Order: sequence, then C-alpha cells, then structure tokens
Amino acid sequence: MYLVVIAWIYVVLMMSVAEATNTNGTVLGAVVTFFLYGVGPAALVAYLMGTPARKRAIKKREAEELAQQQASAHAAVASSTGPATAGKTGDSPQDAR
Repeated sequence: MYLVVIAWIYVVLMMSVAEATNTNGTVLGAVVTFFLYGVGPAALVAYLMGTPARKRAIKKREAEELAQQQASAHAAVASSTGPATAGKTGDSPQDAR
C-alpha cells in the first residue's frame, strides 16, 4: 500500500521540480502542483486503503472489551455464589453431624 503512495509522491515531486526549473514556471506553481497533485490525492488514497485495517482494529478492540466484560461478570458471579454454595457441598463441619 505504501509503495504506491511513495511512488506517486516521487512522481509529483519530479513534476514540481520541473515546474520550478522551467523558464515559464514558478516556485509557487511547483508548490501548488506538489500539494494538489501529490499530497492531497496521496493522503486520500492512503486513507481509503487503510479503511479495512482500521475496521479490523476496531472489531478486535471491541471483542477484547467484550471478553473482558464477560470475564469480570463471570468472576463477580463466581465470587458472589462461592460462599453460598460452600455449605451445600458437604465440606462444612455442620454436614458431618
């Protein structure tokens, strides 16, 4: 993905240099060429090509948060029912009587 962006920036940089060094060209024209033909489209392409990676990262983060919430809820249920069920297992001294 980044190879395309780097290559495009290189091509536009060469276009800008040609614009600046041409007898009819100006440095302002070179700067405008670099930003309008290079940086703007390259940033748009990089953003669009990075969309699937961002979606995967969001889904992964949400899955981790859900797993963490479920684990904490399970731990809370286990800790709240732990002492109540200890007397029913037959391990307490009262059951031995």
